[in-house]
Formats: sequence, C-alpha cells, structure tokens
Amino acid sequence: MNESQIASSVHVKDVIRERRTIKKFKQEAVPVEKITELLDTAVWAPNHKLREPWRFLLFTGEGRQKLAEAVSNEMGEDNKFVNAVLTNPTTLLVVMKEDPRQAIWDEDFAATSALIQNFMLAAWGEEIGTFWVTKPFLYGPKFRETLNIVPGEKILGMIYVGYPDVVPKPQERTAAADKLTVFE
Repeated sequence: MNESQIASSVHVKDVIRERRTIKKFKQEAVPVEKITELLDTAVWAPNHKLREPWRFLLFTGEGRQKLAEAVSNEMGEDNKFVNAVLTNPTTLLVVMKEDPRQAIWDEDFAATSALIQNFMLAAWGEEIGTFWVTKPFLYGPKFRETLNIVPGEKILGMIYVGYPDVVPKPQERTAAADKLTVFE
C-alpha cells in the first residue's frame, strides 16, 4: 500500500463517521451526470459472482410527478409522501432482482444494500446528502405497477438525494467492543 492509498483510507474513515442522514435539502437538484458518476462508484459493492442484481429509477425535475403519481395511486392524494417526493429535488429507487433461491437472495440483498451504502458515502464525500427511506407503499401493487416494478423485483429503498440545507449533529454509537465476543 502506498502513501496515497493510506491517505485515501483515512479519508474513507472520515466520510463514514461524518455522514449524516439529511432530511432537509436545498432546492437545487444534483445533476443526473453526478448521480450517474456516484452510481458508477457504488456498483463496486461486493457482489457474489458479479451478479449485479440491481437497477435504478431516478426522479428529478418534472419526473418527480411520476413518483408522486405512484405514491398517490397507492395511498391516495392526501398524504405527506406525495409532498415529500415533490419537494425533495431528486429521488432514487434501487430495485433488486429477486432470485427464488434463498442463499442467492440473501447474497443479492446484502450486495444491493452495500451498493446503497457506497452510493450514500460517495455522495457525502462530494457534499451531497441522502436519506434512505423504506416505507410500506414501496410494497404496494399500485405503486409498483405505476413504475413498472415487476414480480420478482424488490425495491430496497427510496433515496432522497440533494445538497444539504441542514446537517444534523452526530448521534452517539455503541462502541464495537461493547458488542464484540472474541474467541482466542
């Protein structure tokens, strides 16, 4: 490992510790090219046999109306989530192809979750905030149908993406040593 790799490793630790969930964004949308660049970094997540079981749906600008329509179709027009997808500048859905074999499903779920974390960390490293949302409507048949999410696919998350307007203070974490069992 050379000096620049060591410096990068220190930077990764900092990004991991400093990342925050952002719930209030500026209205300026992150350019699609930047999100594509971040996804190109995120796809380096470990995934067994390079199955790459993911695909992405990105809603920005007027495209947010399609996502709002999907939410409305599932939950009705009068709900806070329609407003959230219309006021957040950009929303990304991460969709995983589901394998019927449990072991492969588990591996793909872990890989896709790692991809989401990679995306969020890469974004934070570029001063872009994220908020990983998992809500019941993501499972709803009307929501899925509106967005052409087919049987055999799972939405792992809806990720709000944007430039932070408010960055919350860090919350304490339990030290790993408090949850670690060592066998020597």
